[in-house]
Amino acid sequence: MPNNENLVALVTGAARGVGRACAVRLAEANSSLVLMDIGRDTPEVPYPLGSESQLEQTRRLCLKAGADTEAFLGDVRERDDVDAVVKLAVARFGRLDVVVNCAGIVAPSGESIDRVSEADWATMLDINLTGPFRIMSAAARIMKEQGSGSIVNIASTAGLVGYRNFAGYVASKHGLVGLTKAAALDLAPHGIRVNAICPGSIHDAPELEGRMLREVANALDLEGDHEQLFLRDQPSNALVAAEDIAETVAWLASGRSRSVVGAVVTVDGGFTSR
Repeated sequence: MPNNENLVALVTGAARGVGRACAVRLAEANSSLVLMDIGRDTPEVPYPLGSESQLEQTRRLCLKAGADTEAFLGDVRERDDVDAVVKLAVARFGRLDVVVNCAGIVAPSGESIDRVSEADWATMLDINLTGPFRIMSAAARIMKEQGSGSIVNIASTAGLVGYRNFAGYVASKHGLVGLTKAAALDLAPHGIRVNAICPGSIHDAPELEGRMLREVANALDLEGDHEQLFLRDQPSNALVAAEDIAETVAWLASGRSRSVVGAVVTVDGGFTSR
């Protein structure tokens, strides 16, 4: 793998929030970038998804940081889109060194398991679990030819513990943790490292246009200052910053973590240590 100054990275879910933070951090490390997001709403998800204009803003921020950057509108549920974005990375930059699977949804949620529809269940798993599988399988073919690569899956503390009324989300993130470990064993002999990050409750930073924690609160019908409510469960007395996740991604993308394979890195302010 090239040194950390010359990586080519694909970031999904790059329009806002953690995806934007990861893209900008990699840009600051002089990586070349392909940024992917759906760029439109979809009726299966009950809140606004990353928009085309938000993805363009992420691209501008990466360009400002000095990175050669391409944006791609696509849906991780569509195999043609997944194949096309990987082909774009290789055609534009000649290789693909890093994949950050950040695209994901937190709702439809907020219902007991006996009230979860099969359609909502299928949507959650298709985006949060099968989406990363599609990206990983397409990228791995390129990385095998190179003999190197780093894949980072953004999971959640919901991949480690259960949460009431979030059965689909919890199942998808547990599945992503398991997929990470299985893929790590498949790909390690080819010089490809696969790891996962499990963030805790992340502050919805306005400059990143993040809204995941707000959507968790909406799914639970929480009223008032929702961040203060989530803060009560944080041993560190602070929510996680998206930049903390981005810094961990940059480390896992680089050769500094060359012996880290199949790891699940928890960045949650101590939440899962209780």
